[in-house]
Amino acid sequence: MTAQSWQSLCKKKYRLSLRLFLLLNAISALFTIALPLSGIRGLTLPLCLILSASVLVMLYQWKYSKKKLNITLISFLFGCCWAWHIIIKTRVINADDSGYLLIALLSVLFIGALAFSNNIIAFVLHSFPTFVACLWLSTGEISIRLFYAFMLPLIGISIQYVIQKRNDNFSQALMYRLIQERKTLNDLSMLDPLTGLYNRRGLQHKLTNLLALDDGTRFVLLLDIDHFKAYNDHYGHMMGDQALIRVSAAIRDAVRSRDLVARFGGEEFMVLLNSVDLERARIAAERIRQQVYDLDIPHMFNESVATNVTISIGIAPLEDGDIEEALTKADKALYEAKNLGRNSILVSGDLQIA
Repeated sequence: MTAQSWQSLCKKKYRLSLRLFLLLNAISALFTIALPLSGIRGLTLPLCLILSASVLVMLYQWKYSKKKLNITLISFLFGCCWAWHIIIKTRVINADDSGYLLIALLSVLFIGALAFSNNIIAFVLHSFPTFVACLWLSTGEISIRLFYAFMLPLIGISIQYVIQKRNDNFSQALMYRLIQERKTLNDLSMLDPLTGLYNRRGLQHKLTNLLALDDGTRFVLLLDIDHFKAYNDHYGHMMGDQALIRVSAAIRDAVRSRDLVARFGGEEFMVLLNSVDLERARIAAERIRQQVYDLDIPHMFNESVATNVTISIGIAPLEDGDIEEALTKADKALYEAKNLGRNSILVSGDLQIA
């Protein structure tokens, strides 16, 4: 689950709560008209407002589901209409009929408790006007019963609200942690675990973003450690890994932060130089070659070139965003650089050592 899906879920719960509230109000209004509690029929104005508003708001909310209505305001207005209806109805029935006030209050509390089990503010705003009206109209012991009838669901919903709030906070914290861990895993899946450079997957991801930007002239460098198979065979893979780590660090340190460095293969690396001309690309390649040479990693099987680890580099321009073409040219230049004696740099199409 993402933050957006969490917000979408909250909005969906909000809409469902509002629809349930409107539906219960419409049903209660129809029931009150058809089967009045007091036995005395009376189609009051507030009752008509409740019924018509419930239907109209439901239709509006159904048609414009993306628009968020103010549920607290709607609950308060409906609560005022129910209180108004109870006041009018009480005037036409026996003033001592305390049972009517209690049932009327319980009916309103029932609607609020079902629709707003997780929204204590909306519950109070919907129920409080009716509670005040019934309390004002009541006499004697009925006042205590009304108070008890109001406080009991209020306490229950308050407890439910606190529990739900803690659950939501825990769920959100867990969600954000999972998102962070997923991002970490994605980052790790795009990095070479040995060198910390981008791997092929990470390279492709970064290239897609970089090539979408206008970042001037670019050059691709393909680098390969000279006689690395012989190095591994003689010194062992553990020493080979250490050599790869040191060489990759030297390459990374020799270029700018805006340049892209990736482990392209076993002992092969790729560098994408941004916003450089050919001369600066040559200088960057020479700086990389020299820094690797200066590591002074012993390599007895590279004696035809040097007594330490060296690299060869092929350079090619990246034209029209065609990375495959640039890699092909750089690979050919790298192959020629090795044939020319290794520990050297060659530009694509150039037969002279740079």
